[in-house]
Amino acid sequence: MSQVRAFARDVVEVLSTSLISVFVLLFGLILGFLVGRLTQRLLTAVGVPGAVEGTAFERGAQRLGTSTVGLIATLVTLFIYLATIGAALELEGFLETRLSLMALLGYVPQVFAAVLVLIVGLIIGDKLELAIQERFKGVKLTEVGVLPQIVKYSVVYLAVVIALSTLGLPSGALLILLGGYFLAVIVFGALALRDVLAAASAGVFLLLTQPYGIGDTVEVDGHRGIVQEVDVFVTHVENDDEEFIVPNHLVFKSGIVRVRQ
Repeated sequence: MSQVRAFARDVVEVLSTSLISVFVLLFGLILGFLVGRLTQRLLTAVGVPGAVEGTAFERGAQRLGTSTVGLIATLVTLFIYLATIGAALELEGFLETRLSLMALLGYVPQVFAAVLVLIVGLIIGDKLELAIQERFKGVKLTEVGVLPQIVKYSVVYLAVVIALSTLGLPSGALLILLGGYFLAVIVFGALALRDVLAAASAGVFLLLTQPYGIGDTVEVDGHRGIVQEVDVFVTHVENDDEEFIVPNHLVFKSGIVRVRQ
């Protein structure tokens, strides 16, 4: 008789534990779905879709049948699902001590944060690339096309370093990698953008001294016309038929003639 009562207690204990595990699992699934939807609405309300519109990351997400907002909301949902599954397995005793619930809940947020940092880094890199391309689209220097790529991948590299640090990698090694990367960027940038830097230096001098201005008739590098605009990088000279966009360092190299009327 005592054996029957012990067996009954064991059955009741197993059933109660299983019911609690099922309840936790169902609650977590519902919570994950609701929080994911709420995250998507909040991100949409604060204007994230408009902020990431046109970026390479957003186009990539759309090719996968989702969006940046949808991807972040999905990550939030998956995080809650994983935590819920871990809790249910812990209650059932399937997780060993070294893979306890606390260890799981301590590691999953790190992965989530690292992925989120990567996504934000990719988006910021894309936005900066587009902004720099728009800013320098009137500059007729081949080397300028390298600058948006350098800025984009520098931001992405920084995001990767931060993400790896979030996952617990030694910060000393990451700082060495970061320092080496930016040193390479400086050296490569100085070589690749030497004409751009020369044009910018000449442009600053021209803007400060103003040897010619808008409306002046000039002749530069064999082209004659009226100065329409002078910025840091180029001088716009226009005649009746053509517009000449002259890099400012060529003004210094070939000289400029101001024609007096």
